[in-house]
Amino acid sequence: MTVKDSRATTAGAQKRGTLRVVLYSHDSQGLGHTRRNLALAHALTGSFRRAGRTVSGVLVTGVAAATRFEIPEGWDWVVVPGIAKGTGGYEARYLNVQQTDIIKLRSSLIAAVFHDFRPHLVVVDRHPFGVEHELANGLEQLRREHPSCRVVLGLREVLDQPSAARREWTALDLDQVDRTFDEFWVYGDPLVHDPVRSGEIPGSLAHLVRHTGYLSVGRPVRRRTGATGVPFVVTMAGGGSDGLDVTLTAARARLPEGLEHLIVTGPQMPKGDRAQVEAAAGPRTHVVGSVRDALAEIQSAAAVVAMGGYNTVCEIMSTTTPALIVPRVHPRREQLIRARGLARHRLLDFCHPDEFTPDTLSTWWAQVGGQEVARDGVNLDGLATTYEYASELLAQPDGSSERRTDWTRHAAV
Repeated sequence: MTVKDSRATTAGAQKRGTLRVVLYSHDSQGLGHTRRNLALAHALTGSFRRAGRTVSGVLVTGVAAATRFEIPEGWDWVVVPGIAKGTGGYEARYLNVQQTDIIKLRSSLIAAVFHDFRPHLVVVDRHPFGVEHELANGLEQLRREHPSCRVVLGLREVLDQPSAARREWTALDLDQVDRTFDEFWVYGDPLVHDPVRSGEIPGSLAHLVRHTGYLSVGRPVRRRTGATGVPFVVTMAGGGSDGLDVTLTAARARLPEGLEHLIVTGPQMPKGDRAQVEAAAGPRTHVVGSVRDALAEIQSAAAVVAMGGYNTVCEIMSTTTPALIVPRVHPRREQLIRARGLARHRLLDFCHPDEFTPDTLSTWWAQVGGQEVARDGVNLDGLATTYEYASELLAQPDGSSERRTDWTRHAAV
């Protein structure tokens, strides 16, 4: 009698069936977390399908506006009730309920997704257990009921200044983090910034870290919004909730002759702030709240001015368009650290917001006119790498707790 290896049988069945993926982001402000997961959804779906495997997935987000983005075939959204940062921590953005109630509601909905969808792969963006540990019970149950599921923590390459990052990790049970996650995917190039060596990721968790490269090359591109055919520069403020200073300064700058100016305030900019930008805009400047596809605008522009959010920077680096980054510096230093690191590698230009004036921008526009920026020497292929890492994880036998140890070890910090 032939005895079959049940682990191999299960793995083979999974390879033949639909791969189910859940991508979670907490999203209290802006759309950066969701946009990062959306890029992953498109990349993983396309790569697995080219390899002959169907993918179906759920994008869990806390921002209803995210659903305006195009998702891959076979995917859907689960929008949990929104939260916002208040004086005493996170609170309900819209519902008239207490903090404990909003977290309980979100936690129940997310746990139901894990339980009923039965994913093979879960990627949690940035916060290991979500807001106020809202993922902990659902992930624990998922691990218990479906031990073959692989759970990944996806981290942007810069978390924050090391002291602030350490405070966040100190609030967690690091042994629980180690038990819960198979790997950490750091979406960056350690030659530019290494969050383990900087102290942003604890040395005790360094064995989980794999650098993917920036999630840059390979993002889907759609057509521009309202293209006129006239050469233009573009200013972008991300979600826009704190983008008034950048966009207002840009609106007051002198435009080079022959160029128009597109200012994208972001869908979350308050109406009063946007009115100020519109009032300051000259006759060749067009102010809009959002565009169909930011990458399409960046690719077509003569130059781009932007804040230093991860997704915007990744989109910029997939093009040859000159870029001036004016990062947010409060309450987090993440964008400032990112902008300085990339500027040191001559991938973009950087201006501290305290030094960003209309004259400064006018001078920069005049200097970069007609130029293209060759962005090489840095790993921008993170979207392709995440497919490779996911394939390796999913190929492990059911219940395996094996951890790869053949990548470069980081010195404990």
